[in-house]
Amino acid sequence: MAASELYTKFARVWIPDPEEVWKSAELLKDYKPGDKVLLLHLEDGKDLEYRLDPKTEELPHLRNPDILVGENDLTALSYLHEPAVLHNLRVRFIDSKLIYTYCGIVLVAINPYEQLPIYGEDIINAYSGQNMGDMDPHIFAVAEEAYKQMARDERNQSIIVSGESGAGKTVSAKYAMRYFATVSGSASEANVEEKVLASNPIMESIGNAKTTRNDNSSRFGKYIEIGFDKRYRIIGANMRTYLLEKSRVVFQAEEERNYHIFYQLCASAKLPEFKMLRLGDANNFHYTKQGGSPVIEGVDDATEMAQTRQACTLLGISESYQMGIFRILAGILHLGNVGFTSRDSDSCTIPPKHEPLSIFCDLMAVDFEEMCHWLCHRKLATATETYIKPISKLQATNARDALAKHIYAKLFNWIVDHVNQVLHSAVKQHSFIGVLDIYGFETFEINSFEQFCINYANEKLQQQFNMHVFKLEQEEYMKEQIPWTLIDFYDNQPCINLIESKLGILDLLDEECRMPKGTDDTWAQKLYNTHLNKCALFEKPRLSNKAFIIQHFADKVEYQCEGFLEKNKDTVFEEQIKVLKSSKFKMLPELFQDDEKAISPSSATSSGRTPLSRTPAKPTKGRPGQAAKEHKKTVGHQFRNSLHLLMETLNATTPHYVRCIKPNDFKFPFTFDEKRAVQQLRACGVLETIRISAAGFPSRWTYQEFFSRYRVLMKQKDVLSERKQTCKNVLEKLILDKDKYQFGKTKIFFRAGQVAYLEKLRADKLRAACIRIQKTIRGWLLRKKYLRMRKAAITVQRYARGHQARCYAKFLRRSKAATIIQKYWRMYVIRRRYKIRRTATIVLQSYLRGYLARNRYRKILREHKAIIIQKWVRGWLARTCYKRSMHAIIYLQCCFRRMMAKRELKKLKIEARSVERYKKLHIGMENKIMQLQRKVDEQNKDYKCLMEKLTNLEGIYNSETEKLRSDLERLHLSEEEAKIATGRVLSLQEEIAKLRKDLEQTQCEKKSIEECADRYKQETEQLVSNLKEENTLLKQEKEALNHLIVEQAKEMTETMEKKLIEETKQLELDLNDERLRYQNLLNEFSRLEERYDDLKEEMTLMVNVPKPGHRRTDSTHSSNESECTFSSEIAETEDIPSRTEEPSEKKVPLDMSLFLKLQKRVTELEQEKQVMQDELDHKEEQVLRSKAKEEERPQIRGAELEYESLKRQELESENKKLKNELNELRKALSEKSAPEVTAPGAPAYRVLMEQLTSVSEELDVRKEEVLILRSQLMSQKEAIQPKDDKNTMTDSTILLEDVQKMKDKGEIAQAYIGLKETNRSSAMDGHELNEDGELLLVYEGLKQANRLLESQLQSQKRSHENEAEALRGEIQSLKEENNRQQQLLAQNLQLPPEARIEASLQHEITRLTNENLDLMEQLEKQDKTVRKLKKQLKVFAKKIGELEVGQMENISPGQIIDEPIRPVNIPRKEKDFQGMLEYKKEDEQKLVKNLILELKPRGVAVNLIPGLPAYILFMCVRHADYLNDDQKVRSLLTSTINSIKKVLKKRGDDFETVSFWLSNTCRFLHCLKQYSGEEGFMKHNTSRQNEHCLTNFDLAEYRQVLSDLAIQIYQQLVRVLENILQPMIVSGMLEHETIQGVSGVKPTGLRKRTSSIADEGTYTLDSILRQLNSFHSVMCQHGMDPELIKQVVKQMFYIVGAVTLNNLLLRKDMCSWSKGMQIRYNVSQLEEWLRDKNLMNSGAKETLEPLIQAAQLLQVKKKTDDDAEAICSMCNALTTAQIVKVLNLYTPVNEFEERVSVSFIRTIQMRLRDRKDSPQLLMDAKHIFPVTFPFNPSSLALETIQIPASLGLGFISRV
Repeated sequence: MAASELYTKFARVWIPDPEEVWKSAELLKDYKPGDKVLLLHLEDGKDLEYRLDPKTEELPHLRNPDILVGENDLTALSYLHEPAVLHNLRVRFIDSKLIYTYCGIVLVAINPYEQLPIYGEDIINAYSGQNMGDMDPHIFAVAEEAYKQMARDERNQSIIVSGESGAGKTVSAKYAMRYFATVSGSASEANVEEKVLASNPIMESIGNAKTTRNDNSSRFGKYIEIGFDKRYRIIGANMRTYLLEKSRVVFQAEEERNYHIFYQLCASAKLPEFKMLRLGDANNFHYTKQGGSPVIEGVDDATEMAQTRQACTLLGISESYQMGIFRILAGILHLGNVGFTSRDSDSCTIPPKHEPLSIFCDLMAVDFEEMCHWLCHRKLATATETYIKPISKLQATNARDALAKHIYAKLFNWIVDHVNQVLHSAVKQHSFIGVLDIYGFETFEINSFEQFCINYANEKLQQQFNMHVFKLEQEEYMKEQIPWTLIDFYDNQPCINLIESKLGILDLLDEECRMPKGTDDTWAQKLYNTHLNKCALFEKPRLSNKAFIIQHFADKVEYQCEGFLEKNKDTVFEEQIKVLKSSKFKMLPELFQDDEKAISPSSATSSGRTPLSRTPAKPTKGRPGQAAKEHKKTVGHQFRNSLHLLMETLNATTPHYVRCIKPNDFKFPFTFDEKRAVQQLRACGVLETIRISAAGFPSRWTYQEFFSRYRVLMKQKDVLSERKQTCKNVLEKLILDKDKYQFGKTKIFFRAGQVAYLEKLRADKLRAACIRIQKTIRGWLLRKKYLRMRKAAITVQRYARGHQARCYAKFLRRSKAATIIQKYWRMYVIRRRYKIRRTATIVLQSYLRGYLARNRYRKILREHKAIIIQKWVRGWLARTCYKRSMHAIIYLQCCFRRMMAKRELKKLKIEARSVERYKKLHIGMENKIMQLQRKVDEQNKDYKCLMEKLTNLEGIYNSETEKLRSDLERLHLSEEEAKIATGRVLSLQEEIAKLRKDLEQTQCEKKSIEECADRYKQETEQLVSNLKEENTLLKQEKEALNHLIVEQAKEMTETMEKKLIEETKQLELDLNDERLRYQNLLNEFSRLEERYDDLKEEMTLMVNVPKPGHRRTDSTHSSNESECTFSSEIAETEDIPSRTEEPSEKKVPLDMSLFLKLQKRVTELEQEKQVMQDELDHKEEQVLRSKAKEEERPQIRGAELEYESLKRQELESENKKLKNELNELRKALSEKSAPEVTAPGAPAYRVLMEQLTSVSEELDVRKEEVLILRSQLMSQKEAIQPKDDKNTMTDSTILLEDVQKMKDKGEIAQAYIGLKETNRSSAMDGHELNEDGELLLVYEGLKQANRLLESQLQSQKRSHENEAEALRGEIQSLKEENNRQQQLLAQNLQLPPEARIEASLQHEITRLTNENLDLMEQLEKQDKTVRKLKKQLKVFAKKIGELEVGQMENISPGQIIDEPIRPVNIPRKEKDFQGMLEYKKEDEQKLVKNLILELKPRGVAVNLIPGLPAYILFMCVRHADYLNDDQKVRSLLTSTINSIKKVLKKRGDDFETVSFWLSNTCRFLHCLKQYSGEEGFMKHNTSRQNEHCLTNFDLAEYRQVLSDLAIQIYQQLVRVLENILQPMIVSGMLEHETIQGVSGVKPTGLRKRTSSIADEGTYTLDSILRQLNSFHSVMCQHGMDPELIKQVVKQMFYIVGAVTLNNLLLRKDMCSWSKGMQIRYNVSQLEEWLRDKNLMNSGAKETLEPLIQAAQLLQVKKKTDDDAEAICSMCNALTTAQIVKVLNLYTPVNEFEERVSVSFIRTIQMRLRDRKDSPQLLMDAKHIFPVTFPFNPSSLALETIQIPASLGLGFISRV
C-alpha cells in the first residue's frame, strides 16, 4: 500500500535520538509524496519539524499499535525494526518485570540484577511437558523444547548461551542444567544430576573472576554435554572448555580481580589445615593485589571456599587431592612474589634464601637451588651443542609469569578431567543435550589476543546461527508450499576467511611465531602488506602502526598487536617444567603427564576420552611421528582446532539460542539503558534475526486465527463454509498487492507491516461501527428525550389550564363568599355596636344603683357603729371608775400586806438561817448538780469536794438548828451567842454566794458541753450521711464490677469457645496434614517399591544379553515387599512351616530403614495387644464370676443340660477335625516329602513329629473332656430319673416349677427338645458307658467335676471380695477427690475474680479431659470384653437356633413332665447357607488368578453387582475364619493384596481398572469392618448380618494394610485422571472460545511454528465435561462410595483450577478482560455439572475459588484507590505474588482497553504488604488432598449372593 495510507494524521513514528536512541512522535498532518518535512508532536509536548534525507527520502519507522506492544515474541510485531524491538523489550522489562522475550527462535534474556522467584520447582513443573509457544518466554521453555525434541526426533540438542560479560550467561546455563536434572532425574543411585550441578561452584571458583562489568565473569568458554539413556534419564555428563584467560593469573586491570579461588584461599588462611600453605591477606601477594579491589561487595570468600570444598567432596575429590590443589594454588601465589635483582642488562639473580621462592619450593617439593638457577637462566640447543644462557630481569619476570600461567592452566585442565571422570557413566549413552556457555562479542579500549579469539569464535557462532535461521525459514516455506524467494542475509564468511584462511591473520601469526626474530611489529607489517586495501573488512588505524581494525558482524574492533606473539606462543622454559616433573609431590607430575599427548591445554579431549555420543568429528590428520611436536602448537592453532570441533558438534545437533543482554553497566536492578541494549542486540544477532524475518513473511496466521480476528472486516456474503477460501477472498479485497501475502497449506504469510495495516482497517471498522452505534444510540436517546419533553410540555399545559380554571372558579366562589361575608359582617357590626351601647347603659345603671345602695348602707353602718361606740365608751368610763376604786382598795391592801410581809420576812430570814430550809429550797438544784456531776465527773472534781463539805455542813447545821430551836429563848437571851450565830450566818451566806457562782459557771460549762455535743452530733450526722453516700457509691461500683465480671466471664467464655473452635480447626488441619504426610509416605514407599522392581529388572537385564528394542516387562513377583514381610512377621510364631516353604525369590532386599520402623511398630502393637488382652481376660473372669453368682442352680438346670450336650457335640466335631488334620499331615509326610526330607533326622521330619505329638496330646485332652461331660450327663440323668412314685412326684413338681419359671415358649421348647433327644439316645449312651468299664471312669469324672464346681465357688467368693475391696478403694479415691476439690475451691476463692474464672475453667477442662480419657479407656475395655463374649457365645447361639422349635407348638408343660428323660445326645442338623465360600488350599492361586489377575472390570461392572469380587473374597475369608485356619486366612489376604498390586502395576494407566479395584478394595475393607464383631461397626447390621461376623480372628492389622493399599490406589487413580485431564485443561479452559466472538485473537510470532507436538485436535470445555461424565459414570458403575466419589471430584476440580491458574500466570496472552469472561463462563459450566451430579457439597467448588478470583481480577476496574481496595478484599484466595503477576500480565486485546498502570500495581503491593501468605507464585498442581474412607456398610445379605459361572469359580462351594 502507498505511504500516504500509512503516514496519516495521528500516525505514530520513531525518530532517531542521540540520548534515547529512538524517540516516539506523532504526525500532525498527513504525509504527501514529495514532502521534505514532517510535522511531528513529541511525547514531551514539543513540536518538531523532521527533515527527510534528500538522498534516500526514507520515512521514519512506523510504531506498532499499542495492542502489539509487550508481545512475547518480537516477530509477532507488525513492524519489525530496531526501535520496535527496543521499545518492546523495554516495556516488558521495566513495566511488566519480564526478563525473557522470544525473537523467533532466539530467547532474549535481560539480566535483572535481582533475585526473582521464577525458578522454583513449581515453575519447572509448570513448564514440563508444555509447548514452547504456549507459555510465557522462559529459559525453562527452551530447555523443555530441547528435551522434547531429543525424545521425539531422536536427535542430539544444543543450547547456545551467549552474551557479553555480566549479561547472565552462566546463570542461564545453570538454570537450564537444573531443569534437565529436575525433569529427567537420574537412572542410577549416584545422583548424577546433583553432581552435574555441583560442578558449577568448582568451575566458577577456578574459572570466574571479577571484571569491571561483572562480579562473576566467566573467563573461559565451556560446553557441557548432558548424557541421557534410552528412557531419557541423566546418566552422565562431559565438559569441554575453551580459551581460559591465563593472563589474568599474572595481571589484572584496575578494579578487577584474579580468579576467585585465590581470594577464597586467602580468606581461609587461618584454618588449621591451611597453616602449611603460609598464606595471608590477598594484598600481600603480587598476583592478587594489582586490581586494587580484593573484596566483592556482598560476597564472603570464606563461605564460598566452604561451598567449593563441599562441591569437591560431592564430586569425589578426596581431601588429599583437595589439599594438593590448594598447595599448587598457594605455590602460584608465592611464585608471584619472587623478585629478581639485575646484575647487568643481560643477567639477573635471586637473593639467597629468598622466602617466597623457598615457600614455593617447599610447597612444590622441588630443589630450591635448581629452581632458582633455571628461573634466571635458559638452555639454548643447536645442532651440535647446548648452551646455558643467563636472561635479563624482564625476561626472568616474563618466564616466571609464564610458568605460573602454565601451572594454573595444567591444574585447570586436571580439575576438568577429574570432573569429567566423575560425571562419566559406564552405561551406553543414547543421546545428549549440550549447553554452550561462551563469551559474547567483546570490545574494549585496548583489545588484545584474548578479545581477538573471542570475537573469532562469535563470528563462527553467528555464521552458524544465520545459517540455522535461514534454514528454518526455508523449511517453513517449503512446508507450507509457498513460492520460495531468496532472502538476502549478512554472511560473515569473508570475515572468517580473513581470520582463519591461508595467509589469514592466524596463519601469519603462527608463521611469525616460528621466526627466530619475529616481533609484533614485523607481524603487523605483514598484515598490512597482505590484507590492507585488499580486504574490505581489514583496516589500518591512522595514527598507529601497531594495530589493525577488523569489521566484525557486530562492530569494528581495533586490536593492539603488542603481546600477540607472546600469548600465541605461550612459551614456557622446558627446564623449569623438568624441575617441576622431578617433584616429590605426587600430584604435581600428574599435571604434566599429558604434555606429549595433549592437543590443546584447554581442549576437552585432553583426558583421552571420546565425548559422549557426539557425532564423530573428522579425525585430525597426522603421523605417529608428529606426537612429539603436537605440544608445540600455538594457542591460536589449538583454539581454531577446538572451535572447529565445537562447530562440528553444533552442526550435528539441533541448536537452541539464548541471547543474554546486560541492561546497564552499573548493575542497577530493572534499569534499562537503551544505548547499551542496542549495542548488544546488534552484536548478538537479534536484530539480524529480525531483519531476516522482516525480509520474508514474518507474520504468520492460521486460517482460523485470521478468520476469528478479522471477521469484522467481512460481509455476510463473504463468509463461506471453507475458512481458507473465505480468507483468500477477503484478503484479495483488502490488500491489492498480492506480493504482500502468500497462502500456505495451513497458514497465511504476511510481509512486514501488513498486520498493522489490517489492524488499522479493523480498528477503523470497529471505530466506524462504534460511531454508528453511538450515532444510533445518541439519536435514540435524543428522540426519547424530545418525546419525553413534549409529553412533559403537554402535561404541564394541561395542568396549567386546569389550574387557571380552578383559579377562576375559586375567584367566583370567593366573590360570592365575600358578598355574604360583607352582609353578615355589617349585620354583625351593627348588632355589636347595639350590644355595646346596651351593655354600657346597663353597666352605668348598675354602678349608679350600687353607689346609691352603698351610700345608704354606709349611713346605716355609721349609725350602728356610733351606737356601739357609745356603748363601749360608757362601759369604759364605768370600768375606769371601778378600776380606780379597786386600785385604791388594792393599794391599801398592799400596804397592809407589805407590812405583814415584812414581818413575815423577818420570820423567814430567821427560818432561812436553818440548813433544813436551805435544803428544802435547793433540793431540786442538787439533783441537777448530781446529774451534771455524772456527766462531767473529771471536769468538776472541785465541785464534788464542795458538795461533800456542804453535806457535812448541812449535818452540822441541822444539829445546830435543832439546838437553836430548843435553845431559842436561851439564844435570844445570849447576845454574844447571837452575834456569833450572825457571823456564822454571814459566812454561810458568802459560801452560798460562792456556790451560786459555781453553779452559774457549771451551767455555762453545761451549755458549752451541750453546744459541743450538738456540734458533734451534727458532725456525726454529716459523717454518717457521707458514709451512706460512700456506701451507695461502693454499692454502685460493686454492681458495676459484678456486671463487668459477668461480661468478662461471658467474653472469656466466648473467647474460650472461639479458641476451642480455632483449636479444633487447627487440630483438624493438623490431622489433615498428618494424614497427608502419611499418605505421601505411602506414595513414596510405593515409588521406592517400583524403583526397586525397576532396579531388579535392570539387574536381570544386565545379567542377560539385551536385545534391540527390548522394553521393560511387568514384574511377576510381589510389589508389596513390606506387607509380605509384615504378614510373615505376624505369622512367624504361629506358622513356622509356612515360613520355611516360602519361595526364595521373595527374600529380596528391601528398604531396611522402613522395614525396621515397621517391625518396631509391629512389636509395640503386639505388646499393647498383649497388655489389653490381659486386661480383657481379667475383666472377663470378673464378669463370668458375677454371672455365675447371680444365677441360681434350679433356674439353669435345663440350660446346663442343653449346654453340656452342645459342648459334647462341639468337642466331638473338634475331635474329628483333629483326626482329619492328623491324617492329612501323615499323608503329606509320606507322599509330598523327599526321602532326605522325611528322614528321621531331617528338620522337616522333626517339625512334623512335634506337631503330631502336640495333636495327640490335644486329642487326649479332648477325650478326657468328653468323659467328664458324659459323667455329668449320667449324674443328671440319675437325679432326674424317678426311683419311686414319691420321688417322681417330687421331681415332677420341681420340673414344673422350673417350667413355670421359663420366660417364653422358646425356652420351654428348647428344654423339651433337649430332654426328648436325651430319651432317644439313652439306650445307645448307656451301651457306650457300660463298655470297657467306663462307669468307674464316669464316677471319677463326676467327683472331679464336683471339685471343679467347689473351686469355682471359692474363686467367685474371692472375686467378690476383690470387687468389694476395689469399691472401697474407689470410695476412698472419691473422698480424696472431694477433699482436693474443696481445697481447690478455697484456693480459687482467694484469687481475684478474673483469675478465679480462668482457674475454674482450666480446672473444669482438665477434669473433663481426664474423665473423657477414663471413659474412653473403659469403653474400649468393655467393647473388647463384649466382642470376646459375643464370639464365645455365637457357637452356642447357632446350635440352639438349629433346633426344631416347631415341634413344641402343641405340647403342654404337663406333657413335657410326663416324657421320660434320657441322657442328652443332640445330633448335628444340616445347616442352611451361611454366606461363606469354601475352597481348597491348592485352589488359592486359581481363585486369585480368576477373580483378580484375569478379571475384566467392564464385564463385572455392567453385568454383575458392584463389589462382587470383594464380597467373594470376604466370604472365603469367613470360611477360613470359621475353620479357625490362621494360615489360610493370612495366605488368602496376602495373595489378594499382592495380586491387586500386580494388576495395578500392569494396567495402572487404565482409569477403569484403577477405579474398579479402588471400589473393591474399599468394599473389602468395609466388609472386614462390618463383620468384625466390633459394636461401632454393627449399628446398621441386620440380625442375620450380625450372625455372619468373624468368630476367631481379629483382622484389624489387615484392615490397616488394606487401608494403606486403598490410599495407594487412590493416589494412582488421581495420577491417571490427571494424565488424562492434563492435555485438555489448558485448551478447554483457556484457549477455546466457549463464547464465540468475545475474545479476539492477537498476532502470534514464530514460536507457534516450533511446536513440539503436532496438531492433535483442539479440546473444548465440552471435552472436559464429557471426560468428567465418563469418570463419574465409571465410578458409579463400580459402586464406589459416594463420599469417595466426592473426594475424587474435588481432586479433579483442584487439578483443573490449579493447572488453569498456573497457565494463566505464565501466559501473557491469556490475561485480558475477554479471557476473564471466558474463564468465568467455563467455571459456571463446571458448577452446573456439579449441580447436575448433586456434588455441590463435595468441596470441589471451593477449589476453583483462586481461578474465579483471578478471572474477576481480569474484569474489574483497575484505576482508582477504591478499585485497589475492592481488589484486595475480593482476592483473598490469591497470594500477593499472584495478584501482582496478573496485573503485570494484563494485556489489552483491543485498543479500546487500557493497561494497568505501574502506580496502581504499587498501590496494590502497599495494601497487601501486611498479608502473610506464601511467596510461591504457582499453585501446586501435583498436590493430592488426604483421602479418608468413611465406613459405608452394605445392606446386601451374604447368603443371597450368587456366583456367576462367567467368573470360572466352579471349584468353590457354598457353605
